[in-house]
Amino acid sequence: MELIRGLHNLRPRHRGCVATIGNCDGVHLGHQAVLGQLAEKAAALRLPATVVTFEPQPQEFFALDAPPPRLTRLREKLQALRRFAVDRVLCARFDAGFAALSADEFVRTLLVDGLGVRYLVVGDDFRYGHDRQGDFAALQAAGKRHGFQVVNMHSFGVDGMRVSSTGIREALARGDLAMAEKLLGRPYRMSGRVVHGDRRGRQLGFPTANIHLHRQASPVSGVFAVEVFGLDREPVAGVANVGTRPTVGGTRSLLEIHLFDFNDDIYGRYVQVDFLNKQREEMRFDSLDKLKETIAADIMKARQFFAGTCG
Repeated sequence: MELIRGLHNLRPRHRGCVATIGNCDGVHLGHQAVLGQLAEKAAALRLPATVVTFEPQPQEFFALDAPPPRLTRLREKLQALRRFAVDRVLCARFDAGFAALSADEFVRTLLVDGLGVRYLVVGDDFRYGHDRQGDFAALQAAGKRHGFQVVNMHSFGVDGMRVSSTGIREALARGDLAMAEKLLGRPYRMSGRVVHGDRRGRQLGFPTANIHLHRQASPVSGVFAVEVFGLDREPVAGVANVGTRPTVGGTRSLLEIHLFDFNDDIYGRYVQVDFLNKQREEMRFDSLDKLKETIAADIMKARQFFAGTCG
């Protein structure tokens, strides 16, 4: 799968494709349905399947002070897209200049001159151009003028519920990991590189693997039973805390994982963390002794969860 970073890196060889446009945040079952339709048409036309996405995501650009929690960072999104028949991902920079493009300029710059799109799949609520002035009908009319076909993918539902990134964020916020998994088609996952921390966990008797979230806002917080992939032995079960660690004066949001029955040096390793069960919210404790007591209880509860799922 080829990653094209920015419109300025488009080349003549990238022209002529089947494409879809969207944030693909989470690459959930609805996105997967679009990708399936994209792959089918790409094979029929013998053209590359191209996904167009944006960095930052438009909602992040327009809501700098309170952006919606991102389900997937760009690297996580690309990892998920590689599981499907995607040939290319164009990651366009969403800045003031891009946001100012009229609907017609958007079509010409991106779809006609940039990609030479032959067939375009979008969601039924897709809007584009300055002030979201372009809708599906306008896009179809533009397609007729410029010689490409536009089809819409109706909302994808599971058990009568519309699958959406917003719905997944809401499920994660209330700790409903089972619903999030149902809408995603897999457990919710975060990825990152294990970094050196302040060794506070080791001092408390519970060493942790620490991962910076690299998100403006996290879609999950609290204490979870997790499984970690990307190690020599996988999965490794554990208990994780996502938050700022208020008891020890933390300020930066961090993912800390205590791995069960595991003692390897994994600093620098890139790992994937699946969130399986939420145990409690993050809390501030009056003493380190109370914190240690609660962590021990968290570990026992997570071990019981895994004993139940495995037995």
